[in-house]
Amino acid sequence: MSEIYNIIDKKKLDVVNNSIEKAHGLPNECYTSKDYTLIERKKLFEDKWIVAGVASSIPEIGDVKPIDILGMPILILRNKQNEIKVFHNVCSHRGVKLVSKSGKINSLIRCPYHSWSYSLDGELKATPHIGGMNKHSVDGFDKSKNNLKEIRSYIWLDLIMININQNEMSFEEYIKPLSDRWEKFWPIKDRELIHHSNDFGYFKLNAKCNWKFAIENYCESYHLPWVHPGLNSYSKIEDHYHIQGLPNRFAGQGTVVYNPQFKGKEKLPSFPNWPKDKENIAEYVALFPNVMLGIHKDHYYAYWIEPISHEFTLEHMELYYVGEQAAQANKFKSLRKQNHKQWEDIQKEDVDIIQGMQTGRNSPSYNGGNFSPVMDNPTHHFHKWVAQNLI
Repeated sequence: MSEIYNIIDKKKLDVVNNSIEKAHGLPNECYTSKDYTLIERKKLFEDKWIVAGVASSIPEIGDVKPIDILGMPILILRNKQNEIKVFHNVCSHRGVKLVSKSGKINSLIRCPYHSWSYSLDGELKATPHIGGMNKHSVDGFDKSKNNLKEIRSYIWLDLIMININQNEMSFEEYIKPLSDRWEKFWPIKDRELIHHSNDFGYFKLNAKCNWKFAIENYCESYHLPWVHPGLNSYSKIEDHYHIQGLPNRFAGQGTVVYNPQFKGKEKLPSFPNWPKDKENIAEYVALFPNVMLGIHKDHYYAYWIEPISHEFTLEHMELYYVGEQAAQANKFKSLRKQNHKQWEDIQKEDVDIIQGMQTGRNSPSYNGGNFSPVMDNPTHHFHKWVAQNLI
């Protein structure tokens, strides 16, 4: 691992921690080096709380869903007690990936290689022929010590948060600064009303770029007039403010002019305790490292990213509304469809830009770039978080 650290001169990362006027951004290697990504996986994705999916995507007992975080196979499932469980997706026998696609398992998770089988709680239940033909046990082998390895998890706003190395503070403590910030206009009792939409509640985008570009782009509104001219026509750059969460776990932007103009007479229900004097406020916060949150008076979304490699990322958008009726009823279907299209169009515009940044990082003339001391503070905030956790 020490050899991998030498890929990047520590001085290159230290410069990120300078004042914004003197700072450069993260060096090219942080986006283009496959070997460097091993450091990032350890320091940012194994040691921190990260998003692995959403609970509503596995609604029934026996539902299973595999994901990969920078090559690390992970399995999410709902057990017979109706609990979400997260495991390393690997058989304890010969290390084969157990589950390759989402689906339903009625009783046992069976390894496709030698049929070793596990319960939905991860317990090793069957070891066929381990002691020879028709001998399914062997002296000295303790099944209980070879169960699936469970990953620490917590469900928050439908997000499945995991801490792979089980070394971070409790999630309640970790999220408290952001939760407290939102309490003044989006209290916890309102957050409990969110319902995922089944018809226009999800889309996925492929981004041929490093995962960090999605986060740093989301943090700032500087790019609105040129990348999102449609959005900027009613939510202008000057209508936005910066969010820099301390301790340094999140950053983003907010708007003071949120007022969707959808076709039709109906309006989406609003959160009942959202203050009347803050109806036009919406906030867009990146919770580091891999989820972008949007909160509005009438809906919430979680835009979480699944980093596949140093140059390819899957982006998952999950949309939620206030109560079951808003999320499911035909009465609001047209509004859900329009809202879905709006966010998909906006995020596609961003994908074009962040893929361009990936190409640009192949230029040896680029030194990590510069920051506007006025417009780029949230992005600098994110770069500092990355650098500080690496060094």
